Amino acid sequence: MMNFQACPFTILKLFFTYVLLFSTIALGETCDTKEAKPSDSIETLHYKIASIASVLVAGALGVSLPLLSQRIPTLNPQNDIFFMVKAFAAGVILATGFIHILPDAFESLSSPCLKENPWGKFPFTGFVAMMSSIVTLMVDSLATGYYQRQHFNTSKQFPASDEEIGDEHVGHIHVHTHATHGHAHGSANSSQGSITSELIRKRIISQVLEIGIVVHSVIIGISLGTAASIDTIKPLLVALSFHQFFEGLGLGGCISQAQFKSRSTAIMATFFSLTTPIGIAIGIGVSSVYKENSPTALIVEGVFNSSSAGILIYMALVDLLAADFMSPKLQNNLKLQLGANISLLLGAGCMSLLAKWA
Repeated sequence: MMNFQACPFTILKLFFTYVLLFSTIALGETCDTKEAKPSDSIETLHYKIASIASVLVAGALGVSLPLLSQRIPTLNPQNDIFFMVKAFAAGVILATGFIHILPDAFESLSSPCLKENPWGKFPFTGFVAMMSSIVTLMVDSLATGYYQRQHFNTSKQFPASDEEIGDEHVGHIHVHTHATHGHAHGSANSSQGSITSELIRKRIISQVLEIGIVVHSVIIGISLGTAASIDTIKPLLVALSFHQFFEGLGLGGCISQAQFKSRSTAIMATFFSLTTPIGIAIGIGVSSVYKENSPTALIVEGVFNSSSAGILIYMALVDLLAADFMSPKLQNNLKLQLGANISLLLGAGCMSLLAKWA
């Protein structure tokens, strides 16, 4: 039976399958035959190698900070400061979907390099993003229901002993005491089931969110790795470093709250940190033959970006923001509510500003 600890390995398999598929089919005829200047090749390679190190450190730092909550009381998930940091990160993820990924998807699938029929006659970008959000909702709901049923089906119901049954016939006082004990026991079980259900939900959220993030991360990594101009690489290097740091904060917060075992937590954090650098390395390796404007590459990139945007927008609004902003903890604390709203706007604003460069 599938369990949560095995899920990071499943994500890893899906990721490398996707990378192989994308890097293979993106090689083909190009609509734009402009080539890079040979004199720039060595210098651009140096910048690309530096970008691998920079993005790796930024992503690792971002995803690791929330995971240190057990050692740093300020970053504990129950702390108000962590609540505002999570709102900031959710704003970053929301802006990533709306401002960074979705416009790129529209640009790819509306390119003049694609045939007018069918790509110019139907809004495939919005359709794929919508379907991706719906499928994410279905997977979210089905997975949560499945694991809840598995948990409650395996919960053992202990029958009352003969001594306890006999006590029910011994007098009013004993009956009342036993009923009270039974009520308290039932409440404990109910509380335990509620905590387990909440933990299951957080684990599913963290895994689905990671899938949405890494799909986009490898694409932007390939884009930087295949860039031919230093003027393009320099702003991308800075923007992607901030991009990975902020996304890492959001993902790290979700992983921290999911309370995975140390091994699974390390796998998920490492997996996120490596995706963009791996994408950059792939881009460097195929830069001489990669044709970013070939019809196949445009379609694949557009469809994957649309899917990633749909996943991230759904996760940010439904699983991150709605769950926290509608919680009693925030609703009953006006100061925390204002702080969370400001953090959300700052996160979305900072990530939106980065779209000027990347």
